[in-house]
Amino acid sequence: MADNESTQEEILSIFRESGALLEGHFLLRSGLHSGHFFQCARVCERLDMVTRLAELLLERIDSGSFDTVVAPAMGGLVLGQEVARQAGARFLFVEKVDDKLALRRNFVIKPGEKILIVEDVITRGGRVREALDIVKANEGNCTGVAVLVDRSEGKTSFEVPLTSLVEFSFPTYEADKLPPELAGTPAVKPGS
Repeated sequence: MADNESTQEEILSIFRESGALLEGHFLLRSGLHSGHFFQCARVCERLDMVTRLAELLLERIDSGSFDTVVAPAMGGLVLGQEVARQAGARFLFVEKVDDKLALRRNFVIKPGEKILIVEDVITRGGRVREALDIVKANEGNCTGVAVLVDRSEGKTSFEVPLTSLVEFSFPTYEADKLPPELAGTPAVKPGS
């Protein structure tokens, strides 16, 4: 338990030091509002931090369970690439086309190819679900999902195992159910 607590504190320290953990009034990609936001792109400014977070994530995953890492753009790109590098795996990304993820750039997923999807943060898991659908449509075999931050409060699950470095349950709110401390301030959408 002490090791898990020290790892959690190390992860939080990385988020704080990089400026990735923000407080205010935020509109999340999911459409929900929150007083807290993880701007994981701030962590990606420091590749030493990305390296460490990928190491910690890979300690929780069987690296033999995948041959390829697929990351949804933009949030999962840097982390997904580093996870793939450390695991000696191939790296692909899916990107937005008309606000939907697509496999482009002549990337090919081979039938039966073992794939790990890597994302930075999930709230409802929409982008991960889109990536899973792309893998299935290309007859790949998704063996799991790995994320830095699961802020779904245990409400998000996938048909494959989910591994997260840290789980936060900062409250999220529908637009018509904002608490007074958020209702009086405009929401910002900083992006991941």
